[in-house]
Amino acid sequence: MSRRLPVAVLVLVLTLLAAACGDSEDTTTTAAETTTTAAETTTTAAETTTTADAGTASDGELKIGYLLPQTGGLAAIIDALLKPIEMGAEEIAAAGGSVTLVPADSGTDPTIASEAADQLLSDGVDAIIGAAGTTQTLAVIDKVTGSEVVMCSGSNTGASLTTYDDGGYYFRTAPSDVLQGPALADVMVADGVSSAAIIYRNEEYGAGFNDVLTEALEASGVTVAAQVPYDPNATSFDAEAQAVVAAGVDGIAIVTFAEGGPLLQAMIEAGIGPADVPIYATDGFKDSVNAEDVDPDNPAVLEGIRGTAPSAAPASGEATFGDRLQAFAPGTPTIFSAQKYDCLMTMVLASEVAGTDDASVWVNELIGVTSGGTKCSTYAECHELVAAGEDIDYDGASGPIEFGEAGEPGVGVYDVYEYDAEGTPQTLEQVVVS
Repeated sequence: MSRRLPVAVLVLVLTLLAAACGDSEDTTTTAAETTTTAAETTTTAAETTTTADAGTASDGELKIGYLLPQTGGLAAIIDALLKPIEMGAEEIAAAGGSVTLVPADSGTDPTIASEAADQLLSDGVDAIIGAAGTTQTLAVIDKVTGSEVVMCSGSNTGASLTTYDDGGYYFRTAPSDVLQGPALADVMVADGVSSAAIIYRNEEYGAGFNDVLTEALEASGVTVAAQVPYDPNATSFDAEAQAVVAAGVDGIAIVTFAEGGPLLQAMIEAGIGPADVPIYATDGFKDSVNAEDVDPDNPAVLEGIRGTAPSAAPASGEATFGDRLQAFAPGTPTIFSAQKYDCLMTMVLASEVAGTDDASVWVNELIGVTSGGTKCSTYAECHELVAAGEDIDYDGASGPIEFGEAGEPGVGVYDVYEYDAEGTPQTLEQVVVS
């Protein structure tokens, strides 16, 4: 029979980390206070403590850390990743549940992420939401899962994580690039691309996406004439642009983060910008690059670039999530927001079903709370069912999660987008890939 944790007053203890400098700072707020910066995002319902004592396997307090990029190349989307977690914590408190959040800055750098993970582990967290990027996750996954601490990322899409030996402690609510690669290939094939080049970050996310996309394109009869890796920390991309020029292709895919701005500048200067050759991008570009990063005086510089990204508002997701998030944090971008929210909800519900905050116990409930029971789509609804001893099947903001043995969704819902003359990506359609 299902059990739930004793109802407690929500306490969110946010220990502000400046991970890049190795410093930490404790902050306490009241229930009436809600800050608006990424580093100060606390809402509590009772007096909080300011010490970070090392936790035990079960101490009666479910502590979930978040390892998110408050600095670095992905910091531009921090609100999209953080605000849904904060909103979820408030909803848990309002419905009678309990969770403590502990923050850490992953930067967009493996070293910073590793230092931040060490701090979270020393704070005794039972689980970690994050990291945002696959490379940062791979820098910390062994030490986290080896400590029997659960990890759940709502934005890792790297293909290698599907088969990574994590001891059953790593989960993600974002679909793998094993699914997104074919989705992007379908867009390119439908546009009539017959020969392609792929320019990609020479790290885990970029290399993995390149492999999957290459396989999908070639399976559809497209010749992949050039695969061009680049150093994400490079200051010039002229050589990469010239390599693509020499390939003479009729379609170019770019797998980037924020450095996609200067990369695209180099491509335009070489005569292979979006006005010259069809260009296709992924979620990393869409999340991190604006028109002004390429040409401050020309918002149309991105016009015509098409691509795919995990859907920000999947049709199969809980219908009120988007409105609730905008009411909680007006103007917040929504890339991976639903997926981050669902990481929090699935972990809290698994803990309640197990009746303990001991992650080595409740990790075994994570797959079960997303499949096979009574359907529920909000925390309040699921919490009530768990309290009544019901087996639940949480279908969340990102849709039916249905964790498989690999701890990830078996179905991906993707937005197909195209940049308009104002430099804004417009969703053309949603596609489902399984």
